Amino acid sequence: MALYQAPSFEALEMLSRSRDADLARRELLDPARVRGRGAQSNHSGRFEKQTRERFDDGWDNVEPLPIFETVEHSERAKTIITTNDSPDIGFERSINAYRGCEHGCSYCYARPTHAFLGHSAGVEFERDIYVKTNAVEALRAEIGAKNYRVKPLAMGTNTDPYQPAERKHKLTRGILEVMLETRHPVMITTKSALIIRDLDLLTELAKLGLVKVAISITSMDHKLSRKMEPRASSPARRLEAVRLLSEAGVPVAVFASPMIPAINDMELERILDAAKAQGAISASMILLRLPGEVRDVFREWLLRHFPDRVRHVLALVRDTRGGKDYDSRFGNRMVGEGPYATLLQQRFQKARERYGLDGKMPALRNDLFIAPRLEDRQMSLF
Repeated sequence: MALYQAPSFEALEMLSRSRDADLARRELLDPARVRGRGAQSNHSGRFEKQTRERFDDGWDNVEPLPIFETVEHSERAKTIITTNDSPDIGFERSINAYRGCEHGCSYCYARPTHAFLGHSAGVEFERDIYVKTNAVEALRAEIGAKNYRVKPLAMGTNTDPYQPAERKHKLTRGILEVMLETRHPVMITTKSALIIRDLDLLTELAKLGLVKVAISITSMDHKLSRKMEPRASSPARRLEAVRLLSEAGVPVAVFASPMIPAINDMELERILDAAKAQGAISASMILLRLPGEVRDVFREWLLRHFPDRVRHVLALVRDTRGGKDYDSRFGNRMVGEGPYATLLQQRFQKARERYGLDGKMPALRNDLFIAPRLEDRQMSLF
């Protein structure tokens, strides 16, 4: 007589998942193909007329499908400075030398912008990197215009200025050289320790009151950090960057962003404590945002790495967004609403006060600007 064997925990977990979750899981790419990537799928962009997706159907397939290797595209930017009038963003002008970001954060709010280039917001956002080869040249031309008025330029607002491509192209360093030459104020946000390479320029800018830096730290857990930001610097190296910047006299803040319910929110106080110990003077926090295609990319990431938390995490997210996946209203999109969001903000404010991170970053100077010398293309008559 056969004995009854109770189903394993894994089997019960599989049975408990929703039908939608099972269907979504089937659409995920082979983990081997997306190793080191945050996105788990590569669906066509929303503006494409046709949808194409390669998969192994098991018939006459001699070689396995290739992995997604990084591809760089060169482009020449017509303009390099962009402006915004958002009331809940602390800058008016920004500059991005790259489009797409190899760090691979599944939650990155910039992912939907790749659709305008005919790419997927999934793997292609972190694989197809556009390099604005004339970024430094375009910057000099724009700030050298006779009607130009100086205001701080923010870097790292859409894609990270110190992502892996910067090691080769050094566009961010070139931009900083122009900033120092012209005495132009600049703000930098990054999650890469590569910023220390430019400590010589940043130190000189800091002496003139022309630079401030924010280092984004989302987790102190190396394993979790690798899942959340596959190709970004480790938490330890980011904290080291905070220390070295601070010791060099560069004002540095910590961005504990984004805070993801039931994933990294329990680390909020630990992140602020560690950053303060390394010399940070201010802190900020943003609640997870899921605009456009980011929702699906993030959901697939959860299915891959935290299948047992999918429902719980997304339920908490909707509780902070009035029952929706995302609320784009100014004043609300960064902090959310409801009991969970309120409690998180209270924790953050108390932690800032406790660790002395509630001060403001110093204002940058606008009165030292010297217009750059531009190449005179007009030939002499004689």
